[in-house]
Amino acid sequence: MADHPLIPEVGVIALVADDWSLEWMSRHQILTRLAKYFPLVWLNPAHDWHEILRKPANSDLPDSSLPPGFEVYQAESWLPKFYRPRWLADYTLRKRLNRARNLLLQKGCRKIILYIWRPEYLRSLDVLKTDLVCYHIVDEYSFSDVDLPNSAQEMELLQRADQVFVHTRALLEKKGSFNSCIDLIPNGVAYRSFASPLPEPGSLQGIPHPRIGYSGYLKKTLDWNLLSELSVKHPDYSFVFVGAQKNEEVTIRAIAELSSHPNVFFLGHVTTGQMPSFPQHFDVCMMPYLLNDYTSYVYPLKLHEYLASGRPVVASPTRLLREFQETIRLCNGSQEWSFEISQSLLPEANSPGAREIRQAVARKHDWDLLANSIAKVLCRRLHLNHPALLEEPEAVRESDPILSSCS
Repeated sequence: MADHPLIPEVGVIALVADDWSLEWMSRHQILTRLAKYFPLVWLNPAHDWHEILRKPANSDLPDSSLPPGFEVYQAESWLPKFYRPRWLADYTLRKRLNRARNLLLQKGCRKIILYIWRPEYLRSLDVLKTDLVCYHIVDEYSFSDVDLPNSAQEMELLQRADQVFVHTRALLEKKGSFNSCIDLIPNGVAYRSFASPLPEPGSLQGIPHPRIGYSGYLKKTLDWNLLSELSVKHPDYSFVFVGAQKNEEVTIRAIAELSSHPNVFFLGHVTTGQMPSFPQHFDVCMMPYLLNDYTSYVYPLKLHEYLASGRPVVASPTRLLREFQETIRLCNGSQEWSFEISQSLLPEANSPGAREIRQAVARKHDWDLLANSIAKVLCRRLHLNHPALLEEPEAVRESDPILSSCS
């Protein structure tokens, strides 16, 4: 990465729903790479005013190495989040946004992009004047198992944003009619991290093969009944789960029940840097999702991580995953799952040719390539034609995976 952003005259204020220090998601991956092109400020969410009264906010900034041009801003204790009265909520929001804007102006930025990741930040459009408003949608934010209409808040943001990005075709169909400048951005992978051979993690050592593995958040969208059936049906398989547990009643109960099975292993939370070594040492990678309206919108972050490892992948046939049915095995019910796992353990499923086919798909979804494509769209919307964007990232000189609907 260059020592300084390649397009220093354009700054980005990123309004995100989580602290920088939390587990990396797609927004972490994209925004750190956008900092290669633009100076960028990540705004940690402001603490609620009543939380500040109980315990002053920790103003310590991340001590980890940040990319050049990337800065994290945590609002001071005297600028908490208020809900009412409206004038006070707007006042503190305006102050926080202006402080982030000033950080960029001090770096020499002349144009400012407001990059929004959740509809609840709609109000920021009314309290800060910027040159471009971008809304990036990675999920169906109702989080409902039954499909609900777009909220009034999100519809207004969709209509007022200058540029919208969505992760899946299902989201494009649901949101696309409200904005003429909307682009489909797939989820990605830090390809080199997941494809480069790594030593077996210590926590995996001693767990017998074959290992049927899952890496990522443990949550209610997983088909826990299916997993229980499979673990009982196949006592000779080791079912391995790597990742943090969501604090949900259904998930807590399911993990407690599965933990009693001698061939089920929960390894707990690992850092973003540690995660790439796990799929490489599974025999089969799995994505056992429930099939409902919510999961029809989901683009699993682990899909391309699994494919980059080269390992066979077995998954539930969600709408997005059906687009990859030539590369992964899709199945319904424990009988189909048992069959597809057994087929994935055969030598031909793990041949060099089969591994290369999977890794070729992942290479097309490298985060560096996706960030380059996003930067091009943003510059086009600002009527900038910058030479720094003409060259593709070194790792991936493949076809551009963005489908644009905005001329």
